Amino acid sequence: MGEMTDTGALHFTKGHGTENDFVLVPDLDGSRDVTADQVRRLTDRRAGIGADGVIRVVPTQAAAEQHVRDQAAAARWFMDYRNADGSAAEMCGNGSRVFAAYLRREGLETADEFAIATRGGVKMVRFDGDLIAVNLGSWRIVDVDGASAEGFDAMVKVHGHDPMPGLSLDLGNPHVVVALPDSADLAALDLTGVPEVNPAAPHGTNVEFVRPIGPGHIAMRVHERGVG
Repeated sequence: MGEMTDTGALHFTKGHGTENDFVLVPDLDGSRDVTADQVRRLTDRRAGIGADGVIRVVPTQAAAEQHVRDQAAAARWFMDYRNADGSAAEMCGNGSRVFAAYLRREGLETADEFAIATRGGVKMVRFDGDLIAVNLGSWRIVDVDGASAEGFDAMVKVHGHDPMPGLSLDLGNPHVVVALPDSADLAALDLTGVPEVNPAAPHGTNVEFVRPIGPGHIAMRVHERGVG
């Protein structure tokens, strides 16, 4: 439990999913909004609770966005996810599992399989013992004008490195993937700043840097949009 002095008492739960951490704020009657400033304060790791993002737990039919309310027949609860910088995000894979675990813990959902609403559409959740699986839906390569013959459509620049070609993907939220050779040193990439993506994505993008380790096995570092 906690409180915010400008809005009165604020009940919250801290959740972790594969080292992503979140502050979950219940809004079970749809009467409370969470502002961008409040999100930034809650997620501040020095002056706040500290998290990668905030998840407001709200009935789908009470969502502000019509395209989310349209999911109410399939999903009772909306995962209103905000990045640490206060921006609204379509969804979050780790966040969706934490959200589902919260719904089960609070008795808001009791089935082993159920749907949740996100800005990126309805996602199906399945519980198998202590494991939680989420069907994040299909992915697609973004059709961007000006893609190279190899399919790369963006150039990604991080401090201290030449621009690297990337491929734009839609996984319900935007991603640019930079495929590096197996000799690449991922740890040497300076991801303390936001990678420069050209052309810039309209609403920002997650950027993944990957290199092969072996058959079916890769190593990856991520700069998450709005988080770091």
